[in-house]
Amino acid sequence: MSGTGTTPVAGGAFAVEGAHVVTVDGAEYADGHVVVRGGRIAAVGAGPAPGADDAERVDGRGCLVTPGLVNTHHHLYQWATQGLFADGTLFEWLVGSYEIWGRLNAEVVSGTTSAGLAHLALSGCTTASDHHYVYPSGRGDIVAAEVEAAREVGVRLDLARGSMDRGRSQGGLPPDAVVETLEQALAGTASAIEAHHDPSPGSMTRVAVAPCSPFSVSRGLMVEAAALARDKGVRLHTHLAETLDEEEQCLAEFGCTPVEYAEKLGWLGRDVWFAHAVHLSDAAIGRIAATGTGVAHCPTSNARLGAGICRVTELLDAGVSVGLGVDGPASSELTPLAGEMHQALLMARARKGPQGLTARQALEMATLGGARVLGRDAELGSLTVGKLADIALWRMDGFGYDVIEDPVVAAVFGPTPPLERLWVGGGTVVDRGELRTLPAETAAARGRAAHRTLTQEVSR
Repeated sequence: MSGTGTTPVAGGAFAVEGAHVVTVDGAEYADGHVVVRGGRIAAVGAGPAPGADDAERVDGRGCLVTPGLVNTHHHLYQWATQGLFADGTLFEWLVGSYEIWGRLNAEVVSGTTSAGLAHLALSGCTTASDHHYVYPSGRGDIVAAEVEAAREVGVRLDLARGSMDRGRSQGGLPPDAVVETLEQALAGTASAIEAHHDPSPGSMTRVAVAPCSPFSVSRGLMVEAAALARDKGVRLHTHLAETLDEEEQCLAEFGCTPVEYAEKLGWLGRDVWFAHAVHLSDAAIGRIAATGTGVAHCPTSNARLGAGICRVTELLDAGVSVGLGVDGPASSELTPLAGEMHQALLMARARKGPQGLTARQALEMATLGGARVLGRDAELGSLTVGKLADIALWRMDGFGYDVIEDPVVAAVFGPTPPLERLWVGGGTVVDRGELRTLPAETAAARGRAAHRTLTQEVSR
C-alpha cells in the first residue's frame, strides 16, 4: 500500500532468497540471495542466505534481482511539456519549447520533479541525474524546490546545475529572456553546490556543473564552468555531438568538431560526461576513451528527434564508460529507464547486427556503467558486498515472461517487467509496484498541475 514520507521507508536487515541474482560485477546466481544490513549489501551468493536468522525474509522466487538503475541524463521539468512539436528536429523542438520553458517557476519544477522521479522509481531507477538549465529571473528557488521534491520521492538526485548565457541576440537558440549572464550562471551554480552538494558516501544529493551546450553557452562560460567544477571538486556535464546541425555549426563557427572544441576548452577528462555523443568520428571516440570521459546514451530521445544512433558498440569496445539516460520526458514521452535497455539493444543491433550489444551489456550500462559515468561506481551500480543497498526486484514469472528461460534476456528484450520491490539504501521506495514514499496519485496530480500552470501561463 502507498504511504507518505520524505525518505525511503526504512527497515532493518533483510534477505532476498530464491531469486535469479545478477550482480553485474561478474557473478550471477540462478537461485541466489542478497543480504542487506545497515543500508549496505552484506552478502551475495548462491542458495539460501546463511546466518540471516535475524533478517526479514523476502521471497524472491520467480524474480530477478539487479542493482537499482542509474539514469545519467534527464530533464525533469519537461514532464510538463510532453507530446509537443512531435515532428520537429532538435533545433525546431528547442525553439518552440523555449517559449514555454521560459515560464518555469519553483512550484512548477517541484511538481515536475515529483511526477518525473516517481515515474522513474516505478521503473526501477534509484539514482537520477537531472540536467536543469532554465532559470528565469524572479521565479523562486528552483534548485531548492527540486532537491526537496526528490527527497520526498526517495530517489538519489544528481543535480546537474545547467546554465545558458548565449541568447538569440548572440547567435544562440534560446530567447534572451531565458538565459543568464555569465556571472549569474557561475554564481547560481556555485550557490547550488554550496547549499546542496553532499560528497559523503551514501549521499542522496550531489551537484554537477553543467552548461547546456555549445550552441547556447559562450566559450567564456564553458571555460569558467570547468574551472569552478574543479575548484569545488564536482563533476562536469553538457550536451555534445547530438545532431549533425550541431557539428555543422561548430565547424562553421569554431573551425573544429564538437569534441575538438570541448578538448580545447578543457572539457575532456574523468570528471566529465557528455549527453548523447551521437555523431562521433573514430578519432573522437579515441580521444573520449583516452581521457576517461563518460557518455550518457539516450537512444529513445535520439530516435524521437531523428538525431541519429549513437555508436555505442564502438564506444564500449574502446573502453568508454557508457550509461543510459531517458533524456527529457518531452523528447522521450513516458519512457521508463528500464525501457532504454531495450532501445539501446535494438539500436545497436540495427547498426551492427546481433552481436552489436547483448542483454547483459545493456543491463550493465543501466547500472554499473551509469554509476561509473556519475563517478559513484565505488558505492553504486553492482550487487557487491559493502556497496549501498540500491536494489531492484523484478517479477519474472508472469504471463509471457514465464516462457523465457533467461530472465535477463526477458527483461531487456521484452517490455519492462513488473517491479516487485525497490530499495534505496535499504529503505523501501516501491513495494509490489506501488510507491511507499510519495503516493503515485499525489505525484501524478502534481505533474498535471505543473502542466496546467505552464500551459495556462503561455496561453495568456
